[in-house]
Amino acid sequence: MTVVEARGELIASRRMGAFQHHTIVVPELADRARPGQLASFAVGGRTSALVGRRTLPLAAITPSGTYGGTIEVVVDPARDAGMRWLAGLRVHDEVDVIGPLGRAFPLPAHGVDAMVLGVGASAAPLGWLSTALRDRGCRVELMLAGETDRHLVGVIEARRVIGTVSVVTPGPSGLLPVLRDELQRTLRATEISVVYAAARAAELSAVVEVARPFGVTVQALLDEAMPCGTGLCGSCEVPVTGSDGIGRTIRCCTEGAVIRGDLVQWDRYVSELWEGAR
Repeated sequence: MTVVEARGELIASRRMGAFQHHTIVVPELADRARPGQLASFAVGGRTSALVGRRTLPLAAITPSGTYGGTIEVVVDPARDAGMRWLAGLRVHDEVDVIGPLGRAFPLPAHGVDAMVLGVGASAAPLGWLSTALRDRGCRVELMLAGETDRHLVGVIEARRVIGTVSVVTPGPSGLLPVLRDELQRTLRATEISVVYAAARAAELSAVVEVARPFGVTVQALLDEAMPCGTGLCGSCEVPVTGSDGIGRTIRCCTEGAVIRGDLVQWDRYVSELWEGAR
């Protein structure tokens, strides 16, 4: 798929709980993107010291409309200075965009029982994905998790599409134990054959661990830092084990960000992210 670079104009922005939802006119990108793909934004303006780009999952696209094709993203301003700058853009501001990047979520050829699971702002594309799955005849279970109610993305919109939505917030021991329990309970009570998940690495690792005993495939969208968005910097490398059993690394922004969960060397990957953040 062709990747384009363009100047996009912000035409709408609204608060979404703890996050900021932007709609940006980028016709060249909107005509090409699919659920699970990414857009990479230059941040800080032309004279900023913020060199690295910020790469986000696309929340939705509108290929044509009053303003031409638009893309939508959900920005977490608490994540870092670049995200705060991006969240602070105002209507009619322009921003440099590269996309669509990476692999989209693979859709089944026929209807299956599917779980769609997202945590925080990473869950932004899941309403779009759920609609695509429903159009394929899939029965969809949707689970949204967040540190607080303000960190849940698209619950009301998702209920319009799916009906029932499971909501997960932290218990006394934090978010992950509750998320594990709820996912395990759902997999035990249903005939789900695939989980589509969008989250940070530690959360995706837990999802893959829970799904493994059930023989359920996890298609995981890794929402981690991708500073260049093109694969050139090598900062978003993910250790995986190939079908030949040989370990290698892939670059998340070009060969991901959707990766089959059982191929990722999660312990090593999460450890490397932790070390890099220190």
